[in-house]
Amino acid sequence: MSEANALAALSALAHEHRLQVFRLLVRHSPEGLAAGDIAAHLQLPPSSLSFHLGSLERAGLIASRRVQRHIIYTANLGGMRALLSFLTEDCCDGRPEVCAELVPARRQPKAG
Repeated sequence: MSEANALAALSALAHEHRLQVFRLLVRHSPEGLAAGDIAAHLQLPPSSLSFHLGSLERAGLIASRRVQRHIIYTANLGGMRALLSFLTEDCCDGRPEVCAELVPARRQPKAG
């Protein structure tokens, strides 16, 4: 991943609603969600959601496909991996065993 692509991805994620959309789509991978379902989950107006989806798609973090009359959005897990690799490629002065500490244990689901 180039520095320009990393900056685009980080900029796209640097907004509360776009981060929420991306995390929701990661949770629903690989199937994805229709735009209306995303809007309902996050209680976002369709016009705002459309803007945020476009930003995430241009940054390479999500993809869309048409299924009948719906557009289904999915997280681009390859793009996410590329961003994480870019951020950690020079980690720990070439000592990859230290970088293993960067991978957190899975968080427990929130009670509710």
